[in-house]
Amino acid sequence: MSTAPRDRFDDVPHDLTRVGAHRGPAPRGRAWVVFAWAALATGLLVAVGLFTLSRVDSRFSIELPFGSGDSAAAPGASSSAVDESPAITEPGSVDPAIAETLRISILNASATDDAQDALATKLKDAGWTVSGTADADERDSKATVVYYSGKEYEGVAKGMVKILGTGSIRLSSAFPGAPITIALGDDYKLAG
Repeated sequence: MSTAPRDRFDDVPHDLTRVGAHRGPAPRGRAWVVFAWAALATGLLVAVGLFTLSRVDSRFSIELPFGSGDSAAAPGASSSAVDESPAITEPGSVDPAIAETLRISILNASATDDAQDALATKLKDAGWTVSGTADADERDSKATVVYYSGKEYEGVAKGMVKILGTGSIRLSSAFPGAPITIALGDDYKLAG
């Protein structure tokens, strides 16, 4: 058997830890870089998912710290700007353009059973258009709140507070079914 003459490629240093012609040792800390990218991607996906859920489901609310420019508040948020719109307590006093779209829904968030139906009857008898009544998801609210969906309905919301004799108003897009939504609390007392 013949042997090839030795050349410079036959002399491999013993301290070289390479395996194969192009492989070297893995750089230190590479696992931490992979972990950091995975954690960042997971956090970003969770944040986007929660923000999307807050926009789809009105019962779940997350606001971004830098603001979205949306003036509508969540059901629990208070109205920041107070307009000097006069309270409208008579249906005939409502601007005809607004009267065409004006509907009132009533939610009973109080412990009193059927309070929403009694108020609906009172408002209908006075000439207001009540589009629906229902029990709220939670029936333990202490304070009555009148939600309105746009500035044009603020006067009517103030009028509803006067008619009820209690409550506060809040600008909110949380109730798309009607421009005015009354959430009755324990502070509302049935006339009787």
